[in-house]
Amino acid sequence: MGKKQADNQLLLLEDVRNLGRKGDLAKAKPGFVRNFLLPQKKAVLADKRTIRLQARLQEERAKQAAKDKKESEALAQTLKGKVLLTKVKSDSSGHLYGSVSALEVVKLLSAEGLATLERKNVVLPKPIKQVGDFEINLLLPENVPASFTLKVRGDQVIEEVKPNLEIVDESEEAVEEGEAIPTPDQEQAEIRDEIEERSKD
Repeated sequence: MGKKQADNQLLLLEDVRNLGRKGDLAKAKPGFVRNFLLPQKKAVLADKRTIRLQARLQEERAKQAAKDKKESEALAQTLKGKVLLTKVKSDSSGHLYGSVSALEVVKLLSAEGLATLERKNVVLPKPIKQVGDFEINLLLPENVPASFTLKVRGDQVIEEVKPNLEIVDESEEAVEEGEAIPTPDQEQAEIRDEIEERSKD
């Protein structure tokens, strides 16, 4: 039974990622067909009756593609020249604790009310892990390219590095050149002499 179902062609009623578009004939693993495609009404087993639906579905899909392309081109024009700002956890030296991934870019575009996209629409080979200005490339529905500038900043104020200051002990008096530095015993003797001199007065 499983083999027979695996050999059967499916007529896609909706676009299915990595399988095909609405109106396409496709094949998939039995478990995927049985547990997802058929129950979710994303496809039907192709037979003479359903094959007749194919032309109508493909026509609907072509209209949808034209609409999607027009919307994508309008969005690409809106994003052109846009500069967005995002803050990432950092320390006071400017080192980032986090990073900016494709998912963060999707969330940022949604939060700004600019676009509702998926991670697959963001062309970002690896997450951004440093502060700076970056050009983010997008591949919108119907393969329409777009881009915008993303400013990545740390969330902490970077502290200015203060120059090293020489610490001077004010209790130490400057010794004149050539003058010998008295020892503690000599200092005590001078104090005693000073007290005796004052007591005579």
